[in-house]
Amino acid sequence: MTVHSERAGQALAHLGEADPALAALALWIAHRDGAPMRSDGATIYYDAGFALRPLPEQVGLAGHHILHVAFRHTPRMAAMQEREGARFDARRFNLAADVIVNEALLAAEHALPRPAVRLSDLLALLGEPAEAAATALADWDVERLYLALGAREAQGGGETESYARAKAFAPDLAPDADRGGEDPEAADWQGHLSRALEAGRQAGRGIGRLAGALGDLPAPHVPWERQLRGLVARALGHRPQHAPARPARRWIAREAQARAAGSPTPGFEPALARDGARPRIAVGLDTSGSVEDDMLTLFAAELAGLAGRTGAETHLLAFDETVQETRLLPPTGIAAALRARPLRRGGGTSFVEVLTQAEALRPAITVVLTDLDGVFPPRPGTPVVWATPHAPLAPPPFGRVLVMDR
Repeated sequence: MTVHSERAGQALAHLGEADPALAALALWIAHRDGAPMRSDGATIYYDAGFALRPLPEQVGLAGHHILHVAFRHTPRMAAMQEREGARFDARRFNLAADVIVNEALLAAEHALPRPAVRLSDLLALLGEPAEAAATALADWDVERLYLALGAREAQGGGETESYARAKAFAPDLAPDADRGGEDPEAADWQGHLSRALEAGRQAGRGIGRLAGALGDLPAPHVPWERQLRGLVARALGHRPQHAPARPARRWIAREAQARAAGSPTPGFEPALARDGARPRIAVGLDTSGSVEDDMLTLFAAELAGLAGRTGAETHLLAFDETVQETRLLPPTGIAAALRARPLRRGGGTSFVEVLTQAEALRPAITVVLTDLDGVFPPRPGTPVVWATPHAPLAPPPFGRVLVMDR
């Protein structure tokens, strides 16, 4: 291991004995002296106070940042910022990342400087049932926790920030402005983690003992918003038609050149005519109660972005067993329009009427936000994308399923 941090040398050397998994992961990370103590997607910086701590705390604090890097928290924070735009709260995301990492380290019997923020504490603030550390770590990842904390704050709960202040919480993730939401190293780190955790499991100590109980592991992942944008963009893509009454410009040039040369006239080539009609999107919104408010908020924000970028005419069809309401959404302020006129919630689900009415609009694509638990009609003539909060138990009979899992 090449370590350029004098302050971290003793702690990193001790990791091989204390925690084989963390020691293996540390080999893939750059270690530098610097202030304040922080980590980004590739480097940990150690401040002057680090070397003054007892060795067990040094090991735990180094492990805290090693897991930040290994779990790809910095690029995942950038991806969430790309998703939420101006609504993004970096402090809340950092808090969510810290409590998961700290809970894992404490479960692995590492020491941490006190006071330390913990996942179990935040889950209690959210009103979640008390769980064993291993169960909570398996159930929660940083994105889900960040969104849950945001939903709690939107309901007027200020307990999260009060808790953070009481624990003297200070953000320690350094954003990487150059990468944005992309993380080309996610797949590599998935492999590093798998091998390191297996080594720790076989050694029977350290973080490796939790190998099967960590739900926050990174994975190569294309955010659902980016997938949705691609699907809609392809459906709205310009498909020019031939205009038989107008010659193509290149045919005119070739025909003139042939006449001047006295050679045979080339075969007629029609021009391509642009369809001047404004593209149209039909959006079916399942209001049966199966779609949670925070997911509806994210979907509305992405829908607004899609309409703004494409200039598409966007028709909303709110439905459960029947279509309750149809709206032509404004070119701007789509999310605000949905909040201003809340939709009825509850009831069963059927996709028959909503897809029939969507088809009548002759859209380029129909996007349906639903849990896919309903009655399906025959396949419609236009492409359908099912945006669903959770992977369905069985695939629908047609359409593309897009799992909004982040």
